[in-house]
Formats: sequence, C-alpha cells, structure tokens
Amino acid sequence: MEWILTREVVIAIALTGAAASLGASILRARGTGNAVRARQLNIAAYALMGVSMLLFIVIGFRAH
Repeated sequence: MEWILTREVVIAIALTGAAASLGASILRARGTGNAVRARQLNIAAYALMGVSMLLFIVIGFRAH
C-alpha cells in the first residue's frame, strides 16, 4: 500500500483525471448525443483529481 503514496503515482492519478476532464469537454463540444457519457466522465475526472489532492496532502503530513 506504500506504493500509492509515491510522487509518481499521485502525478499519474492527477494526469489521468485531467485527461478524463479533457475527454468530457471534447464529448460535450462535439454534441453527438453523448451528454450522459460526458457527465459521467467529468464526475470520474473530478474524483480522480480529488483523490490525487488528498494523497498529496497525506504525503505532506507524513513527511513531517
């Protein structure tokens, strides 16, 4: 479980969330009727970015 508190993993989670957010924006811009899918992707993106922020805070507290 220690591996999840590494800098590389936290950055990877944040980048995955950012890519999901970008994908949701692209789906919405296309307007191809995938509004539900875009919303789900956007929720997943925010969840991933939230997890990465929480892990970053935990890593900061553990360092001291």
